[in-house]
Amino acid sequence: MFAILSGDFIFWPRVHAYRVRRIVFAAAILILGSLTGQCYSADSPFWPTPIQTVDEPRGGALTADEIASVVSERFHIGLPDALDISYAVLNAARRYTMSPLLLLAVIAVESSFDRFAVSVVGARGLMQVLPSQHRDRVLRSSDLTDARTNVRIGSAILQDYIRASDGNLEDALYRYSGGAKGYARRVVDHMSMMKAEFGL
Repeated sequence: MFAILSGDFIFWPRVHAYRVRRIVFAAAILILGSLTGQCYSADSPFWPTPIQTVDEPRGGALTADEIASVVSERFHIGLPDALDISYAVLNAARRYTMSPLLLLAVIAVESSFDRFAVSVVGARGLMQVLPSQHRDRVLRSSDLTDARTNVRIGSAILQDYIRASDGNLEDALYRYSGGAKGYARRVVDHMSMMKAEFGL
């Protein structure tokens, strides 16, 4: 459960140890609260079933500028690219009725916000869309390095999996990853850390 202490924080060289401890503590509280008494084990789900999205508890919605600032600093990408990704995420979140935090977490796990990322099996872009598996959504003219195109297609695929899983997000994420072990947990950890970053 405290795997959040490692990995992602190495990308924050300018953050003071005190701030890191506060963020880790807040993230741990958020994780404990979101699990509603459940633990990370092989036979227990990460969320109550069924669940569709994780909503932001704050009164106001996240803005593109807020998202871009965090993404740019944390993943070391230029602010213009981060802003393009932010708008793509917010548009897809509205279109497919999903939490922007969920989409941001999936992108963080899939590509670390590298829109040119290509996997060994040919998955491409921010949400690692696999053209050979999604010919119904990926056209020959689709530019999967374009943030809006990639996030729109990836979000549509994830929404399909959520519906097919009767709202079970853990199962949908498992399917989205192609069966990668620990994938849903990594998404949860990224969501929790982003909540802390955005002050949610």
